[in-house]
Formats: sequence, C-alpha cells, structure tokens
Amino acid sequence: MDRSKLYRRFRTLLIANRGEIACRVIRTARAMGLRTVAVYSEADRDAMHVALADEAVLLGPARARDSYLNVERLIEAARKTGAEAIHPGYGFLSENAEFARACFDAGLVFVGPTAGMMTAMGSKSGSKALMEKAGVPLVPGYHGEAQDDATLAKAAEKVGFPILVKASAGGGGRGMRVVRSTEELGPAIVSAKREAKAAFGDDRMLIEKYVDNPRHIEVQIIGDSHGNLLSLFERECTLQRRHQKVIEEAPSPTLNAAQRETVCAAARKAAGAVNYVGAGTIEFVSDGKDVFFIEMNTRLQVEHPVTELITGIDLVEWQLRVAFGEALPLKQDEIRLNGHAVEARVYAENPTRNFMPSVGKISTWRLPAETGGLRIDAGYREGDTVSPHYDAMLAKMIAWAPTRDVAIERLNRGLEESDVRGIVTNIPFLSALMTHPKVRANAVDTGFIERELAVLTQATPAPGDLELCAAVAAVVNDERQVAQGDANSPWQTFGWMPVGRRQRNFAFRVGHGAGHGPELKVTLNYGGGLSTLVIGERELAFAIAPKDGGFDLTLDGIKSSVAAVIDGHELYLRTRNGRFDLHWVDPFGGETEEHAGEDKIVAPLPGTVVAVLAEEGAKLEKGAPILTLEVMKMEQTLRAPYAGVLKSVKCKVGDIVQEGVELAVVEASEE
Repeated sequence: MDRSKLYRRFRTLLIANRGEIACRVIRTARAMGLRTVAVYSEADRDAMHVALADEAVLLGPARARDSYLNVERLIEAARKTGAEAIHPGYGFLSENAEFARACFDAGLVFVGPTAGMMTAMGSKSGSKALMEKAGVPLVPGYHGEAQDDATLAKAAEKVGFPILVKASAGGGGRGMRVVRSTEELGPAIVSAKREAKAAFGDDRMLIEKYVDNPRHIEVQIIGDSHGNLLSLFERECTLQRRHQKVIEEAPSPTLNAAQRETVCAAARKAAGAVNYVGAGTIEFVSDGKDVFFIEMNTRLQVEHPVTELITGIDLVEWQLRVAFGEALPLKQDEIRLNGHAVEARVYAENPTRNFMPSVGKISTWRLPAETGGLRIDAGYREGDTVSPHYDAMLAKMIAWAPTRDVAIERLNRGLEESDVRGIVTNIPFLSALMTHPKVRANAVDTGFIERELAVLTQATPAPGDLELCAAVAAVVNDERQVAQGDANSPWQTFGWMPVGRRQRNFAFRVGHGAGHGPELKVTLNYGGGLSTLVIGERELAFAIAPKDGGFDLTLDGIKSSVAAVIDGHELYLRTRNGRFDLHWVDPFGGETEEHAGEDKIVAPLPGTVVAVLAEEGAKLEKGAPILTLEVMKMEQTLRAPYAGVLKSVKCKVGDIVQEGVELAVVEASEE
C-alpha cells in the first residue's frame, strides 16, 4: 500500500458527521488553517455544523442510510468541493472499514486507522481473537464467525448466565442486551440484531459473560505512522444507563498509580498488536480485582474532552497531524497528568418517561460561559430543531479542577445554571446524579443508575413561597418586556393603575399542560404604595430587578436570583431550592382538562415499527410488550397499560408512524 496515499499534508477537510462532533472537528481544523466542508441531510439544512463550515453539501433525505451512511454520496461531496481528506467523527461510518477503504481508493486521506487495522480491532469479535493470541486477559465468551441461533444459544449456555449479547460492530449501548435466562435469550438476540443492523449496518453478535458489579475503565491511545504509540491515561465510564455512558471522568478514581500503569501498558500492548495508527480507545471491565479487555474503538470517543483537559492535548489536532504523516509531538514520559475532569452528556430525553427522546424546536438555550474550568461542546443553538432521525445528544458539559471533588462541584454548578427549553432534557437528572452521595464517594458500578432511578428521577418538591412569588414576578416581568416596544402601555411602569390601590389574582398548578394538583393562589396588591404578595394568611413585600435570563427577587428584605423562562402559560423557574415547572392557570378561563391518557397505545414520537410482539385477541398482563418502535436510533417498546385483551393492532412492521398516531387498542379486563 502506498504510504503517501495514506498520510500526507492536505488543506481541505470534509467532516462526514453532524451535531456536536462535527462542530468540534471544524473548530480545531479551522484553527489549524484548514478549509472545512460540512455535509448534511434535508433535516439538517439549518444545523449548527452547517453554519460553522466554510462549505456544506446536501447528501440527501433525513434517514441516515440515505445521507450520512451513504458512502458514494460522501465521496462525491469530497470530489465536488476539492476536499483531500475526510474526518469521520464518531458513530455513523467512523468504524466502517469499507468506508475507510473507499476513501483510500478515491485518493482521499481518511483521518483514522487503515481499513485493515479497523477490521482487526474495530470488530469486537476480531479484536478478542487477536487479544487472545497476544495474551491480553479477556472476559469469557464467544466471538466466532457462526451467527446462527443454535450456535449463539450453545455459547450462552457454555458461558453461563447472566450474559451480554453484544453487537460486534457497534457502540453506545446499541445492539446490547443483558440476558439472565435461556427464556430471555431468543428475543434478546432478535432485538439486538435488529438494532445493530439499523445503527451500524451489521448485525453480527458476540456473547460475553456478564460481570456483576462491574466498573468500566478505558484507555486513550494514539499512534503515528513512524512507529510511536502512546497512552494518554485512562477514563472511568462506570455511570451508564442501558450500557450507554452518562458521566465520564479522568483519571479513574478507582485506580492507584500502579494499577494505572498496568492498565495503560496493557492498552499499548493491545494496540501494538496491529501497529495501530490514529486515535483509539482500549476498553476494559473490572470486577474489583481483575481487569479484562472487552473491545477497542478505532475512533475518537464522545468522552475525549476529559482526556484533553487532564493532559492539555487537543486530540483532534493530533489526529490531523498523524494524518499529515507527522510524528507525535511528545514521547510517553513527556505526557503529564494534571488535575481531574468530569463530563456529562446532555440529551434531549425525558427521564421521568423512561428517557423517551424529545423532539422539537429549541426555544431557549442558556448554558453558562466557558470560564473557571468549564468547557461546553455543543451541536445545537436556540432556534434549532431536534430531529427524530438521529442521536438525541445535544451537548457535553465538561469541568476541570485540581481535585475530583472540585471538578464535580464545578460541573454541577454548570448544570444548575443551564436552561434548555422547547424540548425536554436530562439536565435535572444529571444534576441529581452529580449530587448523589454514592457518586461523590465513587461507590458505584455500571448498574448504579438503574438501581437508583426512582431517586434520580423523583419529582421536585412542591413550590414554596419563594417559587410562587417568583412565578408572579416572572409573569409581571415578562409583561414588562413585551410592553417595552409600546410607549403607551400601562405595563411599562410596574404597579400602574388608573386610580387607587388594586389587586390581581394568580393561580398556578405544578407541571405543564394544564398542570396537576390543586390551584396554588397568590394575590398581588399594587398601586399607591409598597407592592405585596399574599399567600394564604401571609403578606410579603417584594420587588424585582430584571437581568439577563431572569431577575433578582427581593422578598421581605432577602434578595434571591431567579432564572425564568415563560412559554405561553408554561413557567420554568430555577431558584435556590431547585428547578420548578408551573402552569399559569388562564385567568380568563379556557383551560382544558383533556389530555392524551397514558392508557392509549400511541406513537410517543415519529418512528418506524420494527416488531409487533402480540397478536390481536391475546390476553395481556399489565406491562406486556405490544410492539417496538425505532426512535432516534434506539428501540422503544410500547407495553399494555393494564391487564386486558388486545382488541386491534393498527400498524405493521415497516410502517413509519407520526407522533400521536394510535397504534393499538387494549380493552381492560373487568377485574
């Protein structure tokens, strides 16, 4: 193979990805003086990465297979724009050997390992065979070529339950299932294969022994074409949900210095088995005593910023320099570990509804400034639309500090100061996670989030006097702002009235829509003197001073900072007591109590029906699976809301359904 075709200097880089990682790569590439080319689907015409790049090329329709996963269109986009190199980001085609080979055949530099290295290490099955030969310790399992049901079932019985059924080509928890019995195995394999095929175009599976109370530790490595191969310390990614990482930190708080050197040496040995070139990650699972190799990711990882912050190294810059054919700028003993970094993934999802993805237009995007050790890698802005066609990650928030405790405090402060509205996000869940005492004490394993889910997603406390007064102040402040363009509006001056002293009554409910629970009433007294708020028998003097993103509320002489967002009658408040969602009851009536009941089997989001799991006329127990949708690259199973009979199924496999469409009818049993 001609090395000059693999690694050479280039001036124009095409980023074959979208969202946060495309924006991340574009920023470093432009800082290095490179011209950047974005690609996009019809759903991403106005996306942030399109706006950041020097040029952008439309690939095709919204579906990933017709756009971001279309190799021919990506190569053609590079040809049309004069791009000499392609950076794949992560996800999509980043670990696809055929794509790397197609780039080489087209005379393009692929910013990553060669197709051969990717085949050897990117396949979980292939890498395990290679590591077994090299003497790297493995989790017991099956990673053979035969993929028939009988072979997989026999392998599972031999390994012993519980096991993991795992996509050979994947990552991010997709195509992965924990199986605890023979009865669960068949459906788990079918579901995992289907999800893996949709996400990666490859449904090959492997079987692994499931390690109880495991910790997930991974090592960042990078190699150049001159034979240099370095490890850049380790990350701990134990806090996961459904095998998808939620919080990552570096270095691992679990390892001591001797263990750190052992696992990093094992990672270099693993990558050295294929003379690896490019950035990659060697992943291990630990049972508290031993560390086992589980896979290699032959690409940049979502969590790479925590490594960058503790080493001072820009990994994207190093990727590009390796692709130029340059030698790595540092030797192993020159890489220093400095402080601690923690990262949280911000997703458009609703933790209180089983983390159902959320789609729609972002009406408010308020994230704190990147100062004081805080870094934010985002792929969205205010006004952008979150599509149902792609991964739900909006941004990553990363905090660095000299110590782990301070890094966690900085990250949590950043989360508390964030407001993203118009869609539902997991920000409150992340904040609850970072303040959990067991997380602070590092007393966790990969099953921690599932066990503590009720605590981590519990409803916020009922609003107190501060929050009810803040709700009134938010409404009044919003009316002031609306009136600023109207010099004749009476709301220009708070407390305006034609004569005498007046009252204005407010009522709120907890939650959104029409809210729930009793009305919480507050009376505003204004005009002809001090303004007060009356709650029950309590009368409180108050004043407000507007500021960006909210206002200062002085209540009985105590000033509090309040962040507030108003969307019609929906109020989002953040006070010193936490986050509160309130519904302002329409003072002129017109409230409706009609809601789509949770008992309806409807599509929660636009998606594709990938499986019908029950037949019409079947008797169902509460929670029995009825059908499965693929939504935002993940499968969502819709279940019976109560015991009854499945009267009808109004869809079939392959149907593309829109949000709110009724998919099945369940008739409750008389019991």
